[in-house]
Amino acid sequence: MGNKITIIGAGSVGATIAYTLSSETLATDIVLIDINKQKAEGEVMDIMQGTAFRDPITVTSGDYDLAKDSNIVIITSGIARKPGQTRLDLTKINVGIMKDIAKNIAPVAPNALYIIVSNPVDIMTYTFTKESGIPEKQIIGSGTSLDTARLRSLLAKECAISQQNVHAYIFGEHGDSSFVPWSMATVAGVPVPEYYEKYRPAIDNIPFDPDKIIDYVRTSGGVIIANKGATFYAIATSVVRLCKLVLSAHSSVATVSTMMHGEYGLEDVCLSVSTVIGPRGVRGRIELPLSDDEVEKLHYSAKQLKDMIAQI
Repeated sequence: MGNKITIIGAGSVGATIAYTLSSETLATDIVLIDINKQKAEGEVMDIMQGTAFRDPITVTSGDYDLAKDSNIVIITSGIARKPGQTRLDLTKINVGIMKDIAKNIAPVAPNALYIIVSNPVDIMTYTFTKESGIPEKQIIGSGTSLDTARLRSLLAKECAISQQNVHAYIFGEHGDSSFVPWSMATVAGVPVPEYYEKYRPAIDNIPFDPDKIIDYVRTSGGVIIANKGATFYAIATSVVRLCKLVLSAHSSVATVSTMMHGEYGLEDVCLSVSTVIGPRGVRGRIELPLSDDEVEKLHYSAKQLKDMIAQI
């Protein structure tokens, strides 16, 4: 029996996730749900016509009842920020959308693993966790998984080495208060600053600049949006990777957004830290020996999210 994956939201991100999944062997049944049924039907037709060149797969669109027996439900619905619109106004609207989705999808797919992608993803993950009644271990926000990929790609480029040798993470919110725990960051087991100084090729004498690196991670999405109007390829790839992790036989560690219960002294907030996920969802969080400064940054990030939640 194959895996059934439902995607709620047929915008650029949801449709690209559906297309990316259709090119993989991960799912045998993909369902696309959107309030704009015509858009969802068009995306399904376009994707399905390309599956003639692969093993049989079913791609359909429809209402929430089609999500029954899903192994994974991915939620991407929400509106993009408009010129002049505040982040708070946008968040209020998307929280309303998420509440409506939670009410409709939870009774249909109570046993599915949920991956929340809608932005602001930490607040949307918190909202779905509070509103859906789905057990917390079944809910994962995409969090800083993409941010971590952006970080590793830059470090690999500047150190002229494979990304597989880079072990570094982005913690906190998926937003401006995110940060790199440099005390835990290594390249081939060597602390990142030391690797820059001793081991990277001398072709381009690029100094280790932590401020430039975190700025690159935080602003990448905005640069892409300014250049092409939206971001969807990289987030789709990172979400499909999360699907692979939760459908695999073994657990893995990823920086995803989940509800905190005392880890690092944090309660009742969703943000990203090293989290163990696998076929049964969230197994727990790994508390790394962060420096005092890094713990302070994590608490600051949590405060930004809690302040936003308090206003809505």
